[in-house]
This record gives sequence, C-alpha cells and structure tokens, in this order.
Amino acid sequence: MNDHNSKAFNRREFLANTLMIGAGVAASQFSWATSNHSVNAANANLTGLVIGRRRLGSLEVSELGAGCMSISANYGPPADKFQGINVLRKAYETGVTFFDTAEVYGPFTNETLVGEALAPFRDKVVIASKFGFDIEKGGLNSRSDHIRKVVEASLQRLKTDRIDLYYQHRVDPSVPIEDVAGTVKDLINEGKVLHFGLSEASAKTIRRAHAVQPITAIQTEYSLMNREPENNGVLDICEELGIGFVPWGPLGMGYLTGTLNANTKFDSKTDLRSGFDRFSTANLAANKPILDLLKLFAKKHNATYSQISLAWLLAQKPWIVPIPGTRNIDHFNENVKAIAVQLSPSDLADIDKAFSKIRVNGGRMNKEQMKVVDQTS
Repeated sequence: MNDHNSKAFNRREFLANTLMIGAGVAASQFSWATSNHSVNAANANLTGLVIGRRRLGSLEVSELGAGCMSISANYGPPADKFQGINVLRKAYETGVTFFDTAEVYGPFTNETLVGEALAPFRDKVVIASKFGFDIEKGGLNSRSDHIRKVVEASLQRLKTDRIDLYYQHRVDPSVPIEDVAGTVKDLINEGKVLHFGLSEASAKTIRRAHAVQPITAIQTEYSLMNREPENNGVLDICEELGIGFVPWGPLGMGYLTGTLNANTKFDSKTDLRSGFDRFSTANLAANKPILDLLKLFAKKHNATYSQISLAWLLAQKPWIVPIPGTRNIDHFNENVKAIAVQLSPSDLADIDKAFSKIRVNGGRMNKEQMKVVDQTS
C-alpha cells in the first residue's frame, strides 16, 4: 500500500467511511415519517409462499437472499442480539438459504451473530462472507498472508469449517488480482472455502480473476436507482462467463421502500447515509419522481414499493439474487413476498421507458468509499 492510501485509510477514518459495504437497508431502525408505504402485505400470512432456487455459477441458493449487515451496523445502532437471530431463523424457516455477511460488519459482530443464528441448520444454508480490509491498521489488504489469517478468524466466528462463498470485498490495487484468486484457489483446495466471489469489481478485473479461479458470484450495488452494472460491462461479463450476480442495496439503501422523504433524519454517528449526497434533504425530495413511478406499479399489482423494486430485479436475469436486509420480521415478510409479484414484459418495458426520463440525484456513496470501488477500464 502506498503512502497516500495509508494516510487516506487510518483506522478511524476506515471505520467511519468504509464499513457500509453490501446488503440492503433495515428500515425498522428509524422513526420514519408517514408515507404512502403500506405494510399490509408485510403482516400477511406467508402460508403457501414457495421460495424458488437460482444458480450463482454452480452454487444453488434461494432466489432471494438475506443481507445480514444492517442487523449489526451502519444503518443505525445494533439491534438486540436475539432480535437479529430471530429474523435470520425466520428467514430460514420461510425458505431463504443464502445469508450474506462480512468480517468488517461491526466489525466482527455480524459474523458472530450469523454463526450463532445459523448453527442449528448450518449444513442446509449457504453462508457468504468477505475479506479485503485491514481492520487493525486500516485500508485495503488482500495479501495472501492476510487472507489466510482472516479466513481462520471468520471460520471461528461463523462456527463452521468452510465458507460457502468468499468474496474479496474491494479490489486491492496493490495486489495483483491473479494473486488474490490464486490464494482463494488454494483455500478452496484445502476445503476452507467452497466458492470465490468479487465485490464492486470491474469487468476487466473479473475476467483476469476468473482465468485463475472460476468466479461464482459478483456482488455490486444494483437497483432501480443505481443501474451502473448494466452500462459498465459487469452484467455482460457475468452472462458471458456464467457468473451469478448478487445486488446489494436492492432497495436503494432504503429509498425505494417509500419510507424516506425530505423530513427524514439520519444519525451521523450510526448511519453512514448521513454523509451520502443522495440522502441529503434536497435530494431526498428531488428523487420523489422515482417513488411516484413505483407507486403506479405498486397499485397495479397490489404490492408495496419494496416488492416492486425486488420483483424488478428478479425479472432482469435468472442468475440475479438480491439480498435485501432487515432486522424486522414484518419487513422480512414484506420483502420475501416480492417473489409472488410477477411483472409482465409490458410492465418491465413501461418501467424502463418511464425511468429513462427520470434523473437520479446524488451519488450512491461518498468520495472516500468510491475510491475503493474498482473502476478499471
């Protein structure tokens, strides 16, 4: 790591600016202003709801996964431990088999929570976790010795002998991606990791890594509000190489739930969105046309904004598996019912046509976080 990176990522700045990486928002953490958002579907009985299966490369998972981060960090103060465990076990009982965490969430506490929650049925679920940050020193670190060190700690916290899907959380420009892929390949050969993934990687980096160790999944922010993967080659290369795609932030970090407006306040000490331009008072108001569009389709399908947003993602490709996150069982029930919302080809065309005329105001993350997003051309 060069001197510039060392200065940019001291431990305090790292914890403040870089921990919010992956997974959807837990709207229950805040006292939202009243909106048109309806939770009737959230409280409905889930009897008869069958969660299907999709493939991320050769890995079979539930068609909707569970982002676990927001239970422990970054969108408000941590939830009660038993509340978090109950939500994750409810997800499993409903048919969710894909759970996403990372060492940096907390840090560490989310992996511990996930490990305890899933222990009773560990062999029936897929656990994804991530490496790539140096939590002690700050900054990125994907050196082989560091990966080998942190994987052991993650295994212990997760109460397991293998991580089903192990992502590089952010591409480390100081370590060739071929070396990273080679290290994970060795871990796969040793049985400590079963599948390899990359998070927020460019198409060029994905191709280079895949040549060394086949990639199972790419995780990147993707939603109606952030459609960069459609335009930067990432979705294209996933389709070409048979790689699955896992959208984090599938509900626009909460905005697409329809529960945020210009009166929403974010705690600067516990909610990283407080520093995101997209969540400024002005932009929360300016992006209302997005919610107006969602409202039309929510009314048509007797669904909520969240369900339309997730159904839209599920309709894009059969190898896309969103991972909305929540600490609230009612919100989980609402999200999972998105699989019952069937958007027709005409619906999808109408959404695309209407959305092409809407401007999204504000960048998806702040400048410090975007510095560690791989944008190699």
